[in-house]
Amino acid sequence: MTDLVAQNGHDTTAARRAGLLSSGHASIAGRRPAGPSTMTVSLVIPVRNEARNIAWVLEQISDDVDEIVLVDGNSTDATVITARSYRPDIRVVAQQGTGKGDALRAGFHAATGDVIVMMDADGSMAPQEIRHFLHFLSHGYDFVKGSRFIAGGGSSDITPFRRLGNKFLLAVFNSAFDADLTDLCYGFCAFHRRYLEVMALQATGFEIEAEMTVRAMQAGLRVAEVPSMEMPRRHGKSNLRAVRDGIRVLRTVLRDHRSGVSGRVVQALAADK
Repeated sequence: MTDLVAQNGHDTTAARRAGLLSSGHASIAGRRPAGPSTMTVSLVIPVRNEARNIAWVLEQISDDVDEIVLVDGNSTDATVITARSYRPDIRVVAQQGTGKGDALRAGFHAATGDVIVMMDADGSMAPQEIRHFLHFLSHGYDFVKGSRFIAGGGSSDITPFRRLGNKFLLAVFNSAFDADLTDLCYGFCAFHRRYLEVMALQATGFEIEAEMTVRAMQAGLRVAEVPSMEMPRRHGKSNLRAVRDGIRVLRTVLRDHRSGVSGRVVQALAADK
């Protein structure tokens, strides 16, 4: 069973049904023992021409993170030089393929920590929130994702069109997997590295964020959501294409589910467009 709990103590429907919360704090009936205080943490950040943003991100990272893995997608600006000047201990991995998903998979396989955290390099996510993800991972949860749409979260960046698309894709996901998630298309996540092989990620683009959640649900991992505040990217333009990437997310969500409308039919229809 998967339980969804907000970091600020407010539970989602699934957690309420399971009776997992008490006195406003996360309490897990029969939960696994908490992880050791020596749990090591790898932060994976995919980058491509983020020289104007990466310094701000790296400056905000606390001592909770033991290893920073920067996956460079053939940047033509000073991204790598800037990153190394701010964090001489950073590990730089040269991306061999293309796309955000490909970059993240390369970073995941290069990471050595007990826990892997992923976040963007554009300054839209606050590294200070990482400790909330780690709290749940050290208290019985396997996969923790940020949500902009629970109490304590929010977004000053998402457009009305993207918000509508995310709401639709989330409804499809929750229906297909009998879940109660509040956000789907958001790439601030953390998980125990031991589950990387189980998730068997294959996505190459932005749809990897949805694929990770799908695979976590299919594997029976315990999933928690924590509130996250999404800020506008500090400089530059996003590579996200709402319609194209939305279709890829839809195909990813429906591809392997075992109930409702056939995911493969939807994929065929989408491929014809």
